Amino acid sequence: MATPVYVEEELGRKWDKCVSDGILKFGGGLVLGTVFSILFFKRRRWPILMGGGFGIGMAYSNCEKDLNQTLQTCSTCADKKQPK
Repeated sequence: MATPVYVEEELGRKWDKCVSDGILKFGGGLVLGTVFSILFFKRRRWPILMGGGFGIGMAYSNCEKDLNQTLQTCSTCADKKQPK
């Protein structure tokens, strides 16, 4: 018999994924921003900040999509459990 997967466990895994995804995308944006800053923009600070911002924005968008999908699935499960 399959063990039940609780919504709390699934949300916990999604939050962990969101945090790690945010760290990776923020770091990647900083690295790309630094490369562009050194090569093209005479060592200005704004490409570095913009790259980090793009990384955080992409991670936020992915996280929002994943969490909303889980919560919508959970609300449909709750509707099925309620007696009419």
